[in-house]
Amino acid sequence: MTDSTRESDAILAEARRSLAVQQDGGFHRRKGTSIGRGSADLKAWHLAAKLTKIFAATVVIVVGAGIIGAMIGGLGFGGLMITALAIAAAVVTLGAFPRMKPPKRADLNRGDVRQMVARTELWLEHQRPALPPPAVTLIDQIGVQLDALGIQLENVDPAHPAALETRKLVGETLPGMVEAYCKIPAQLRREERAGSTPDQQIVASLGKISAEIDSVTRQLADGALDDLAIQTRYLDYRYGAEGEPAALPAPARQDP
Repeated sequence: MTDSTRESDAILAEARRSLAVQQDGGFHRRKGTSIGRGSADLKAWHLAAKLTKIFAATVVIVVGAGIIGAMIGGLGFGGLMITALAIAAAVVTLGAFPRMKPPKRADLNRGDVRQMVARTELWLEHQRPALPPPAVTLIDQIGVQLDALGIQLENVDPAHPAALETRKLVGETLPGMVEAYCKIPAQLRREERAGSTPDQQIVASLGKISAEIDSVTRQLADGALDDLAIQTRYLDYRYGAEGEPAALPAPARQDP
């Protein structure tokens, strides 16, 4: 077994342990609703920026109050209360705004690999409320897999055809199928059409994506970059070459 294979197995083992913690609720309690480390880091950076602004605002208020107090010979109780209220207002306002917005789908496949993975994870998190429970479980699993895949892709030439195809799978096809499902009215997602329902189709296709990400991660770890073949034929047939829906239309409405 090569060193890269052992490293890949260690990464995947850690990913599975993290997934088990998620399913038990522990990861969500620690990281909110993050499905992966990338999205958790984005939230942490957003929170850190807020805390920095709160600290800066507090310093400005305290220094300003001190200067005013020195000029008028002391703030007094009223001045201290006003200063405390100003600090409280700054904390509440800067703590609530600006809210962290999910990335736009068109921006997911931009930037380096780490940015792509983080954005995709964060975008997927915001789509979970619209998905059926089995699909939510798969989204959580894919989030952990994307962390491991991102580590492997960082060691691959971004211009390599296999790397480009992998980015398309993660940054375009995956969010494309989820977006296609979310466009279907909720009351129509369980109606059968062409032998299956949209709920069943999204679960089956997310399962295919999860298996493909696992396979790609292992092949990259084994150094089989030139032999890498991403099996997107099924997904292209079902969703179109650009991740747009080809077989997830809303069931036809029946006339009353």
